[in-house]
Amino acid sequence: MNSLVKKLNETIEQENPHVYSMLSSLGKAIYFPKEGILSQSAEAKAKAKKFNATIGIAIENGQPMHLEVIQETLSAYAPKDLYEYAPPAGKPELRSVWRKKILAETPSLEGKVFSNPIVTNALTHGLSIAADLFVDQNDAIIVPDKNWENYEITFGIRRGAQLVNYPLYNSAGKFNAAGLKEAILAQKESGKAIVLLNFPNNPTGYTPGAEEGEEIVAAVLAGAEAGINVVVLTDDAYYGLFFEDSIRESLFGKLANIHPRVLAVKIDGATKEEYVWGFRVGFITFAAQSESLLSALEQKTMGIIRATISSGPHPSQTFVLKALQSPEYAAQKQEKYGIMKSRANRVKQVLDSGKYNDVWDYYPFNSGYFMCLKLNTVDAETLRTHLLENYGVGTIALGATDLRVAFSCVEESDIEELFADIYQGVKDIEKM
Repeated sequence: MNSLVKKLNETIEQENPHVYSMLSSLGKAIYFPKEGILSQSAEAKAKAKKFNATIGIAIENGQPMHLEVIQETLSAYAPKDLYEYAPPAGKPELRSVWRKKILAETPSLEGKVFSNPIVTNALTHGLSIAADLFVDQNDAIIVPDKNWENYEITFGIRRGAQLVNYPLYNSAGKFNAAGLKEAILAQKESGKAIVLLNFPNNPTGYTPGAEEGEEIVAAVLAGAEAGINVVVLTDDAYYGLFFEDSIRESLFGKLANIHPRVLAVKIDGATKEEYVWGFRVGFITFAAQSESLLSALEQKTMGIIRATISSGPHPSQTFVLKALQSPEYAAQKQEKYGIMKSRANRVKQVLDSGKYNDVWDYYPFNSGYFMCLKLNTVDAETLRTHLLENYGVGTIALGATDLRVAFSCVEESDIEELFADIYQGVKDIEKM
């Protein structure tokens, strides 16, 4: 075994043997090479004042070589903040600013121990890293029955996990914490469960209220107290877009440090929060009771990044950092939030008008980008294709009854017409 791997594993096992047991076979084997090109280049960058002939970039006139046709569109930025490789863990200043942001927005984290966020190539990459670190063949990934389809690919296809579903809603239309608890406790024999929490939820746009949030934490804690090692991944892709009465912070804060058998992992990013989908800037953050344990998990995460993408894109990290540091940031962010909230409110006004009650219900929603119709009379895929071909309206069919509508990408003034078209599409099919 590589000496670095051995040391990392010994540290994790000594600090928390339960976390060591949570690691996948890949998670136990991975490490970040401290003696190699990157480490030698970093040493040279600090000490080679005459000639630095180490890392694979080109230098011209004391700065990274670049084409003017590219630089002229990015003239507000220094070449060193664009063209050089970003560190594998991400731009240090960005990591620091994002950590402060998480702490400011998550009061429950006060006094708790959590890592510096590591930059990922957006949310999917963060989920993939977590899958590599913690998921082995046939491990249980516990997700509600209404979930993002990419979970199946990321955890099931790539890592061989078994997706265990429970109903998202209970009979009262609230989050089904009892179903979550039952799914966790069902893993007693294997002794391990990976719980995936996604709020605001994709596809339904639902976020639990405060009482439901406490019930979720209690469900996870019950699993830990039953002797199950629980990795909790909070997929906070749509964080901050809370439009009604719901929890206003990530459950990462409540779950951090609650039990030695619980490892909380926050996966978030600028992608949706800052409306920069194509920038591909995300973060993965760990909470554990020991700084040395967090450091070892960071090294393993960097090892996975080094082995896959090497490092994330530098320009987009620079752009996000500048935005977060701008004095205009808060006001602009609030303006966009207001637009999104108005769209969500308009959707509810239209749906609650009573005009469409004969053909659909809708699942409770209060946040995020989406909502879901529950069709009463027609097949969702049949309706989807009919709308596309006859009305030029695009929606997403999920199973036999559910139709996801992204109000995020429809102007408020067009929302009534959108649902009128969907309704007419239902009526067309009913007559066929």
